[in-house]
Amino acid sequence: MDKDKFIGLIGLGYWGKNILRNLFELGVLHTAGDASHQIISERSKEFHGVNYITKFEEMLNNKDIKAVAIATPAATHYEYVKQALLAGKDVFVEKPLALTVKEGQEIVDIASKGKRVLMVGHILLYHPAVIKLKKVIASGVLGKVEYIYSNRLNIGKLRTEENILWSFAPHDISVIIALLEEEPASVKAFGGDYLNKGIYDTTMTTLEFKNGVKGHIFVSWLHPYKEQKLIVVGSKAMAVFDDVSKEKLFLYPHKIEWKDGKIPIAQKVDYEVIPVEDGEPLKLELQHFIDCVLQRKTPKTDGNEGLRVLKVLEQAEKALALRNLFVAPYFAHKSACIDEGTQIGRGTKVWHFSHILKGSRIGKDCIIGQNVVIGPAVEIGDRCKIQNNVSVYKGVVLEDEVFCGPSCVFTNVYNPRAFIERKHEFKNTLVKNGATIGANATIVCGVTIGRYAMIGAGAVIKADVQDYAIAVGVPARRIGWACKCGTTLKFNGNHAVCAYCGNEYRMEKESIVPIREECERIKNQK
Repeated sequence: MDKDKFIGLIGLGYWGKNILRNLFELGVLHTAGDASHQIISERSKEFHGVNYITKFEEMLNNKDIKAVAIATPAATHYEYVKQALLAGKDVFVEKPLALTVKEGQEIVDIASKGKRVLMVGHILLYHPAVIKLKKVIASGVLGKVEYIYSNRLNIGKLRTEENILWSFAPHDISVIIALLEEEPASVKAFGGDYLNKGIYDTTMTTLEFKNGVKGHIFVSWLHPYKEQKLIVVGSKAMAVFDDVSKEKLFLYPHKIEWKDGKIPIAQKVDYEVIPVEDGEPLKLELQHFIDCVLQRKTPKTDGNEGLRVLKVLEQAEKALALRNLFVAPYFAHKSACIDEGTQIGRGTKVWHFSHILKGSRIGKDCIIGQNVVIGPAVEIGDRCKIQNNVSVYKGVVLEDEVFCGPSCVFTNVYNPRAFIERKHEFKNTLVKNGATIGANATIVCGVTIGRYAMIGAGAVIKADVQDYAIAVGVPARRIGWACKCGTTLKFNGNHAVCAYCGNEYRMEKESIVPIREECERIKNQK
């Protein structure tokens, strides 16, 4: 195979345009593709003589294209790489290789079976400063490596399709693994999702290796300035790789002396600049891919290297999820919307598409079902259950252990009009401890529903409901009395014993009073 135009590039956006420029300058670019006609129009003005397409299939079906470079969003890598390999193409893919280890392993197996070149874009391993740093470590100048850490920080491109861990951290994970020539034995991580819930803007990943070396990787796109540093701390000296600085590699031969053999004292000395060769890392990386395709060599960052990095990313992602599970006081599904200025108790669960508005307070161990709206400024006690499609508006207070059935309705204005503002006329509604509101019931504002009352399905409540009362119908009327456990009570004169739990009640002036309540059966079921 001659070194002619035999590479296709898919993805011409944020990073793809840099790959386009380098492949064009190296004289190997045959076809460039992107789904956006606007991006293609912009790129074609600068890079002439390239065949531009919008459909990836055209690239796969072109026999003159022997290799494909993929610079599309990370979520598409698995499918695009798999299609290209099965079409008989060699593949260069920007990091990460895939989004799961399972997918990554499948890709590696396909490449191996088809004897295809598979290379992952871990660009720093082709950086002259990183190559020199590895030689410095091997020479023993730093002594025994004790600790490696990196900061990759910026206020740059914010993404919604992948979090900062997957966007920034692969660079430093690949470098640390390469420098130590060992995979971490333990991976831990924590982070913050400040802009979009569930998409981390900052993460801190800690690594521990069998050889005793520890490290951390701090990445963020919420940082006031750009910083890209990797520091290697050795027993004799320290080295700094600063990719933002004009001079890229520095040696700090600081020494630690022990006063009286007990007190450590740092002896600082001036740093030294370590000279490195010139060369654009991306161009060097792509030239390596070209050489591997032409000479049928295994790339430095082949599929297996990409898989090692992917394993660390997946472990870090699991650590983030596990930490949130135990640290967060409550659970909220990623589709739920929790406004600032809300208070939600420990153990509460907020499920799909629910919205908790500002100023609302929800107690402990509540269950908020799907498509529920609460607030603004609603008070809900502990251990309440609010089923699907319920709206609890301002002016409503639910005490502890209230059950709201599916699609039940609360109102807060008695005579609403779309064209008249009546927020100052909101009427308060109180639902007391242990009350149950059946499915599709409507609670007209301004009423109180008593303790352990039972509101039937579809009932319309327009007046106060007594403690323990069973109310049904439109408008609702009391038809009987309910035990604390929810069972209908049958009175013998003025006395009733619950057939289910054994609680006892007596009738007093059209209301009931508990004689013996909270029996062992109820206690055991809590």
